[in-house]
Amino acid sequence: MASGSGGGGCEFSSSPRVLVIGGGIAGLGAAQRLCHYSAAPHLSVLEATARAGGRIHSRRGFGGVVEMGAHWIHGPSQGNPVFQLAAAFGLLGEKELSEENQRVETGGHLDLRSICCTSSGTRVSLELVAEMASLFYGLIDQTREFLHVPETPVPSVGEYLKKEIGQQVAHWTEDAETKKLKLAILNNFFNTECCISGTHSMDLVALAPFGEYTVLPGLDCTFSGGYQELTNHIMASLPKDVIVFNKPVKTIHWNGSFQEAAFPGETFPVLAECDDGSRFPAHHVIITVPLGFLKEHQDTFFEPPLPAEKVEAIRKIGFGTNNKVFLEFEEPFWESDCQFIQVVWEDTSPLQDTASGLQDTWFKKLIGFLVLPSFKSVHVLCGFIAGLESEFMETLSDEEVLLSLTQVLRRVTGNPRLPAPKSVLRSCWHSSPYTRGSYSYVAVGSTGDDIDLLAQPLPSDGTSPQLQVLFAGEATHRTFYSTTHGALLSGWREADRLMGLWDLKMQQPRPRL
Repeated sequence: MASGSGGGGCEFSSSPRVLVIGGGIAGLGAAQRLCHYSAAPHLSVLEATARAGGRIHSRRGFGGVVEMGAHWIHGPSQGNPVFQLAAAFGLLGEKELSEENQRVETGGHLDLRSICCTSSGTRVSLELVAEMASLFYGLIDQTREFLHVPETPVPSVGEYLKKEIGQQVAHWTEDAETKKLKLAILNNFFNTECCISGTHSMDLVALAPFGEYTVLPGLDCTFSGGYQELTNHIMASLPKDVIVFNKPVKTIHWNGSFQEAAFPGETFPVLAECDDGSRFPAHHVIITVPLGFLKEHQDTFFEPPLPAEKVEAIRKIGFGTNNKVFLEFEEPFWESDCQFIQVVWEDTSPLQDTASGLQDTWFKKLIGFLVLPSFKSVHVLCGFIAGLESEFMETLSDEEVLLSLTQVLRRVTGNPRLPAPKSVLRSCWHSSPYTRGSYSYVAVGSTGDDIDLLAQPLPSDGTSPQLQVLFAGEATHRTFYSTTHGALLSGWREADRLMGLWDLKMQQPRPRL
């Protein structure tokens, strides 16, 4: 492989060769957009695993479809491209498409018909839960208002919430037991917010930029046939053989001058070298791998290494884990109209740190169980758990998880003879080698500028062939990070960036010989 400096403009003897690394919705979105370009480029999507979709992963199970990854369309309304595509592909029902549904302002808070159980098996009055929800979400809304202030009172969302709650507690007039219960309910809301933000603790989430994340209107909805129907439809619109599966990339060589026997007389500024030794030369590469993968591999994944400021951005932006546990039951033990079983651990408080080991307490981070729509006569609960406890759960066997959660459910229902679930299925996003977590958040010490920095193409010197390495994925979208619509828009953005460059090249007069 010959290598040297790129130098000068990059003229293509034929159509430009573009590689997309990663077949999640960002990569598929970029590929779909590029395929519709008038002078279609030569395109390949290199996907490390045996399936496309990335963190959208619907699996057949329990007589229906369960979502191992992305669950809801957040903010299904006209400004959401995932909603628009899903509607165009006919994947949503009348209710989801209704004007009324699209207009609902949720503020990003999921409102489900719940029951709330404590760890000692008592029911909490829904009035008390509603009172604490109103307090907590009122404070969360306040945390979004620090965007343009010169200085924040504390660095993190968690510290701000705890400071405000501490001041409120001083004015509570109830007996000690009720105060304890109110704090335990608030602790559940903190854990829920950790699931939403994909973080271990809200103390890790930066306060100043928190309000930059944009919540779209619309009542969050799901795909009855599975989220992956969406990515399957996008895939179906691509030319055959564009996606190459089981093709992990080892190194992206860029700013070089590479020649391959398959393309005599041509040189390329970029070359993707795969784990299996195969090599793909290109004029442009769009990197859509998850931030968790970049955090782990950035120092070996790029040759030459990334510029220092991009390395720093990758290090600073947060990326955590949010997992699901599906439990299948012979018979439901919950009421037929129940949508969510909230679990409150009475000995917890957001104002106190728990010091005990993960082994004995990991399940206390579980926020509760979503009741999935019944498939025929199958009854399934879906638990959500974030952070280090979630990562610890990945190290346990299915049997250990099943045993722990059976004990939890026996405690919260007050029924020591509650039958154990028939089976368990769970996601393991942290140990997934090409993901290493769930999604990004703006961590303490970082700002939205770091997201923009991550999204900047390389090289940035203006003299080498332009747009050799482009970056897409949810962690590169400043206002929609952590979402599928953010990921899709980022893929479109980078495709548009390339097409803009090509349009410019076509308009330039060719030098006369």
